[in-house]
Amino acid sequence: MKKLWRWMWRILALLFVLILFYQAWIFAHVWWWVDHNPASSAFMESRLEAMQDKNPDAGLQHQWVPYAKISSNLKRALIAAEDAKFVDHEGFDWEGIQKAYEKNLKKGKIVAGGSTISQQLAKNLFLSGKRTPWRKLEEATITVMLEKVMDKQRIFEIYLNVIEWGNGVFGAEAAARHYFHVSAAQLSADQAARLAAMVPNPRYYDKHREARGLLRKTEIILGRMSDAGIP
Repeated sequence: MKKLWRWMWRILALLFVLILFYQAWIFAHVWWWVDHNPASSAFMESRLEAMQDKNPDAGLQHQWVPYAKISSNLKRALIAAEDAKFVDHEGFDWEGIQKAYEKNLKKGKIVAGGSTISQQLAKNLFLSGKRTPWRKLEEATITVMLEKVMDKQRIFEIYLNVIEWGNGVFGAEAAARHYFHVSAAQLSADQAARLAAMVPNPRYYDKHREARGLLRKTEIILGRMSDAGIP
């Protein structure tokens, strides 16, 4: 019995060390990305793999652009749509999480997330799309790392460049060219609001660009953009 307990403790100790190494690996990436641009993300890689399962020649549309070359209209639209308190919170919008929980409880299913831009970035950079307690815990840990190591502008810059906006379309520049044939710097308020409205379900809206829900949400975001604070 004692021998069994010794082995159990050794296994637990090994797991603990592996978890520490994994967290250190993630932190090293976050630290590196303070002043180096990530070439890809875990979510981009998983989408590319899924696309190439159907078509081996498939590729992603993605082009990094610096923060200054992305329209302020798009920045305001995304904050208005996804995270109105982004410039003020420290990674988590607790009021938003509570409202999302109450809404999901009332509907009996997940209809709202309450995730901040920082949380979305943490998930996109490192994690799979599977909803598990472990993933949510890891997402929270990475969110804290991002908020402690990077300023808000850098977090938002990376987010703008890795977010999904259609089937194989990632980042503001690729989205602007894919939908409107302009650069990210040239996006109008209406175009920006429409892109922001697509974020919750971009692959669907890529195929259904005149969907009634998309048009309605675009109008709502347009009305909120003037109040959105950007870093």
